[in-house]
Amino acid sequence: MHASTVRTLLIRGMLAGLIAGLFAFAVAYVGGEPSVDGSIAVEEAQAAQEAAHAGHGGGAEAEEEEVVSRSAQSTFGLATGVLVYGVALGGIAALAFSFALGRVGRFSPRATAALTAAAAFTTVYLVPFLKYPATPPAVGNPDTIGRRTTLFFLMILLSVLLGVAAVILGRRLAPRLGNWNASLAAGFGFVLVTGIAFAVLPANDDAVKAGFPAKLLWEFRLASLGVQVVLWVVFAVVFGYLAQKALAARTAAAEAPARVEAPARVEAPAAG
Repeated sequence: MHASTVRTLLIRGMLAGLIAGLFAFAVAYVGGEPSVDGSIAVEEAQAAQEAAHAGHGGGAEAEEEEVVSRSAQSTFGLATGVLVYGVALGGIAALAFSFALGRVGRFSPRATAALTAAAAFTTVYLVPFLKYPATPPAVGNPDTIGRRTTLFFLMILLSVLLGVAAVILGRRLAPRLGNWNASLAAGFGFVLVTGIAFAVLPANDDAVKAGFPAKLLWEFRLASLGVQVVLWVVFAVVFGYLAQKALAARTAAAEAPARVEAPARVEAPAAG
């Protein structure tokens, strides 16, 4: 693929990621922020209870001054984070699409965009989420946040590498087993090795404090999953349309010189 085409797809991928980020922000604000507020309220109640047990409940304590207000965090801060995240992932997914187009089967650009988005969602988010699900802020032990973050990103890296290995395995098995059987074998291998990784890697047993409401935790994790699903579905639809249109225009421009008709031949008058 020509460098200018890759650049065009990259720009369209970032634009699609921005649009997808807008939809994801709406889901995060409506579905996720209430559970975040609830978790903060639980943390404040637990802190007040601990202070009362320690004998400091009667005295007035200076409240911690907020650098950024909660309302700003839940609006401008959340929007900025989700939109930047969407643009970045959109650009990366567009580059992956540029590499995958024509190499993973004879799929149209829209179908390839959908497959790329599905693979990215599965490897970058779903698999790590199943092992280390998201938790609301101020719920886990702050002393272990570094360890928990390292394990999560390690799971992402491992999942992506296993996904790439599964694609390579499927391509190598395809000539002998056929595309369908090779895809099944590669998918089974991915699930098997991922399951082994789940069993070997340590669990985050201290990710949630004891006594935290299970309903609130479930709502937060469901909202987190919903944000990612909406992000990748919208990206697949928008980028698939933009990529199909861009590639069709470039194909038409490349074939235009061949369609120029040759000058009409002037026949000589018949001899009378």
